[in-house]
Formats: sequence, structure tokens, C-alpha cells
Amino acid sequence: MKRLNLLPIMLLVFVMSGLAFADRTSEIQDLKLEKEKLNSEIQKLNRQIVATDSMLKADDSRYKTLQQRYKADKDRRRAEIDSLNMKIHAVAGQLQEERSKQARAKNRTENVAAKRKALRSALAAISKQLESQVSQTVPWERETRLDRVKSLTRDIESGNASEEEAFSRLKSLIAEETKFGDEVAIINSPLTRKNGELINASILRIGNQWMVYSDDNGSVYGYLVRRIENGNVVYEWNEDLNLEERSAVKLAIDVKQAKKPPQVVKLPVSISVVGGEK
Repeated sequence: MKRLNLLPIMLLVFVMSGLAFADRTSEIQDLKLEKEKLNSEIQKLNRQIVATDSMLKADDSRYKTLQQRYKADKDRRRAEIDSLNMKIHAVAGQLQEERSKQARAKNRTENVAAKRKALRSALAAISKQLESQVSQTVPWERETRLDRVKSLTRDIESGNASEEEAFSRLKSLIAEETKFGDEVAIINSPLTRKNGELINASILRIGNQWMVYSDDNGSVYGYLVRRIENGNVVYEWNEDLNLEERSAVKLAIDVKQAKKPPQVVKLPVSISVVGGEK
């Protein structure tokens, strides 16, 4: 009777133990699954860590590469800047030298201009002096000669004639006046006497000192007298000659015209045209 009563109990124990064992097995299985899940997550995290490390290494490599490039670029740009500074310094030196050359050239140009201006003033002064001298010489084509000198003076003062041209023309005019003062010339030309009468005359000029004449008929003779009137130089004919003076004038004209053989003729004039009467 007692054995029979224990049997259900033992069966119950066995059933309970089976249930407990089943629960433990299930729990262990759950823990294994949780472990596998954790391991999977750990592996995933490890892979992420490895990937992150790789990315960090790549970033570090890129940073170092960029840093090296930056340094190389910086060094290159610094070298270029140094080169440009040297070129700028060289160009600045060349520019300063060019400015100095231009300044020297400007000074030379200004000096030349000043010298030319001074030369022009000197040439104009000489030309005016020549005007004054020509205006006071004997009236032998005097207006024509004076016009040439006045024309030169105007061209010098207005700048129409360069210094070289002015010098050449002035030299030529002075040479002509020098020749005029040295030569003895004679012309047959109408002449207005002191009384206003117009006659045909043979006029003899001796340099710029003397002028004498006789008419075609040999009846009127005269020599030129220079005098100062109201500060101006005037010329007039002295026609009051005696027989000896007339003969001397006629002989001088005949000798110049080759009507008489060459000889020394003593003209009776005693007043220098240059000195004149005052």
C-alpha cells in the first residue's frame, strides 16, 4: 500500500525534474544565442574599429600628404616670391637708371636749348648790328641789302630759321658786306641830283667809303657827303666842284671803265663818307 502511494510522488518528482531540466536547457540555449549575438556584435564592433583605424590611418596619411604638399607649395611660392622680389629689385634698378638717363638727357636737352637760345639771341644781336651798319653805309642798293638783313633778323627772332641756317645766312651777308666794302664798282644809272633833277650818270663807288658821279655829257659832277641830321645818317651830293676836282672825278671814272690806262688817281674829295660831317 505504501509503495503504491510513493509511485505517484516519484512520478511527480520526475515530471517536475524534467520540466526543470527543460527550463534549464532552454535558458542555456537562450544564453548561447545571446552569447552568439554578443559575439556577432563584438565582431561587428571590431570590424568597425578596424575600419575606423583604417580610415584614421588613411586620414593621417592624407593629412601628412597634404601637409607635405602644403610645405612644398609654400616653399615653391616662397622661392617664386623671392625670385619675383629679385626681379622687381632689378627692374626697379633699371627703372631708376632709365630715369637717371632721362634726367641727364633732359638736362642735356635743356642745356642745348639754353645754348641755342643764347646763340639765337647773339645771332639776332649781330644781325641787328649789321642792320645798323648797312643802314649807315652809302646808298648803293642799300634798301635791297638792308631788306636781306632785316629778313634774317625777323626769321631769327620768330624761330623760322634754325641756328645753323641763321649762322650760315649771317655769314653770307657779312661776307657780301665785306666784299661790298672792298670792291670798286661803277654803274650807269639814272640819278637824282641834289636839286631833284633826274639825269643819266656814271656812278663810281669805292668800297663803302666814297661815291662820285658824272653825267653822260660831262657837265655835272658830284661826290657823296655823309652827315648826321637829328641823330640820323643822311647823304647828299656835293656838286660844287672846281675844274681840278671835276677832272679828277672824270679820270677816275674813265680808268674804271677802261677808257684810260690803269693809274693812280687822286680824288679831290676830303670828307670820309664813314666819318662824315657833324
